[in-house]
Amino acid sequence: METRFALFFFFFFFLLIALLSTPVFSDLVITKVDRKIDLTSHIVRISSSLKVENAGPDVVSQLLLTFPEYQAKKLAYLTASSAEGKGKSKGSSANLPVEVVQPEGVPPALTFYSVSLPRGLGKGESLNLDVFAVLTHSLQPFPEEITQADVQLVLFQDSAHYLSPYEVKAQVLSIKLPSPRVESFTKIQNTKLVDSEIKYGPYENLPAFSYSPIIVHYENNRPFAVATELLREIEISHWGNVQITEHYKLEHGGARTKGGFSRIDYQARPNVRGASSFRRLIVKLPPRAHSVYYRDEIGNVSTSHLWADSRKTELEIEPRYPMFGGWKTFFTVGYGLPLHDYLFESDGKRFLNVSFGSPIAEVVVDNLLVVLPEGSKDISVSVPFSVKQWEEVKYSHLDISGRPVVVLEKKNAVPEHNSHFQVYYKFNSFSMLREPLMLISGFFFLFVSCIIYMHADLSISKSSASYLAKLQWYEVQATVQKLHEIMVRCLTVHDKLEASLRDLSRTGDVQACKAMRKAADSLLKDLSKDLKPLLVFLQSSLQAAQIYQKVEELVVKEKELQEKLMSKHTMVVDAYEKKSAGRELENRIAALQQKLTTLRQEVDDLIDVIDEI
Repeated sequence: METRFALFFFFFFFLLIALLSTPVFSDLVITKVDRKIDLTSHIVRISSSLKVENAGPDVVSQLLLTFPEYQAKKLAYLTASSAEGKGKSKGSSANLPVEVVQPEGVPPALTFYSVSLPRGLGKGESLNLDVFAVLTHSLQPFPEEITQADVQLVLFQDSAHYLSPYEVKAQVLSIKLPSPRVESFTKIQNTKLVDSEIKYGPYENLPAFSYSPIIVHYENNRPFAVATELLREIEISHWGNVQITEHYKLEHGGARTKGGFSRIDYQARPNVRGASSFRRLIVKLPPRAHSVYYRDEIGNVSTSHLWADSRKTELEIEPRYPMFGGWKTFFTVGYGLPLHDYLFESDGKRFLNVSFGSPIAEVVVDNLLVVLPEGSKDISVSVPFSVKQWEEVKYSHLDISGRPVVVLEKKNAVPEHNSHFQVYYKFNSFSMLREPLMLISGFFFLFVSCIIYMHADLSISKSSASYLAKLQWYEVQATVQKLHEIMVRCLTVHDKLEASLRDLSRTGDVQACKAMRKAADSLLKDLSKDLKPLLVFLQSSLQAAQIYQKVEELVVKEKELQEKLMSKHTMVVDAYEKKSAGRELENRIAALQQKLTTLRQEVDDLIDVIDEI
């Protein structure tokens, strides 16, 4: 820790050298400064009440505000306003113009902002100003890594003296902390700690560019929710709805968590074993928000609660796991708003009036997307602060030319940027009927097409060559199918003849075997008669020219198989009846059986070919 403090004071030493060489800019004198720094969250807010007096002869209309470089880089929001009166009678005015300037002879370690005063100050005249600044990423976790059970300690650095290019007559500083626990803080003259507030001052008659570095090391377990990327899509539908969809990439920007995570310990004592984490966020939606949903990358999330009344709508969301330092999560929040509450007309133009930032407290917005209806033109945007903007085109359902998109990008935005902005555009009301007319026309042509299809004769002419060729091919297929059935029946008869020979060897009934052969012979002759007209048709058909050769080969093979099977059957039955057996007979039957096996295989192969056709 001493090393970190040494680095801070080393930086402050060079800053002091730069301040000593910086000239005084005018005869303005700040007679009183009341500065308050709010460190209760991870966003630092500094409120300064100044009383400015002109001690010179010339009229002064500009006031310079000074920030050291390390704060200027993290400055997210800066406003200055004049206020007259005291107490309840104190009136407020609009914010004064503020712009960055670079006076001559100033070191780069300082950044100057010029405030245009509401009126020029003559000699001896004074003016009260309220300056409000918001800093992000100004709290440095120290230590940078902690365990699940540790509390989070952070460092904040500033000056006890108000840094200004003018002489300061009197000033005080108060620093508000989230809790009374303070590890350490810089102690100088007139310093005290009261509960959770550190007070410096009063200090009087300080010269220009007075700087007294201070460092506060304290406990801060508030949610360090940082949206590294947030895309808000605002889509206008003139049919009565404004749809807002917000895509978050959120992380815990505090001290990184080291070691393992125990969910059992966390659930048992979340305030002790997870003091530096947060597990829920509150989304403050506009009144009358409807169709609210919350989901992450996996899908719908049930850990959310919605409260709504006539004045406000609040959505409490919980990520799937508690958020510790360095952890990230991705989720989407969507909701609809009534169009008449946010869309208005002025000077022939329509304009959308919605808030800019995120509805989640203490979260940064990266960019914003506004989707206008198709047909919008002459688009202009009015934002109360500087943003980067450009136009794109987005295609949605039933779009023809696409919807114009205004992209507003704001880096390092804070809740103070949640002010309303306006998007002006022209829109022809007839364009609202474009999509309904497209749907009606589409269904109309669909129904007309169906009617025409149902009543039209789309068949091919029966006298055309293609129709006749197709019809002949159907006849060829039917003929081949009949031929296939006849061949299968013939093979079935062959199987029965083989079976009768097996029964003969078992029963010795010669007469039954002869009767079977006679019946088979009669059946095969009938099948042969049925086969002849089929062969004649296939031979005469041009469509069957390519398959007739296979069919003819099948018929020949089956006929040969039939003849040899009958010969075998007669030979075996006669030998069994005469009771004559010998080696020569057995050899003849074996040779015949071998031929039968080969022929049967060839016939089966040819039938498979015909079957594929």
